[in-house]
Amino acid sequence: MLSSVLSSKVAIQANRKIMRAFVAYRHLAELPIAATYLDLRKQIEDIRQEMNDILADQNDINESTRAQLDAISTALAELQSSRSQFATLKPRKPIGFIQPEENDEEDKEGKK
Repeated sequence: MLSSVLSSKVAIQANRKIMRAFVAYRHLAELPIAATYLDLRKQIEDIRQEMNDILADQNDINESTRAQLDAISTALAELQSSRSQFATLKPRKPIGFIQPEENDEEDKEGKK
């Protein structure tokens, strides 16, 4: 009410916004309540169905991901077991210019 009494630019803009809000509220009040209720109910059902679809898709993804992870863990277990078979072989000579002293003595004895 104060904005309608004052004559500043800000008060006039505030008064216009208030009047527009009341007009918008009146348009909402004129709609039949049953129609808005049914529309809201349909929107809620649509959202619920969409959420169920998303959750079902996510569950499918999780099942395929679980299967892939099981296959990876099986492959890793097979690799680990095959690696332990190679561990029984004689130790290999390290690669590089600087060799450990133990290997140098073995090499000298082997060459003699």
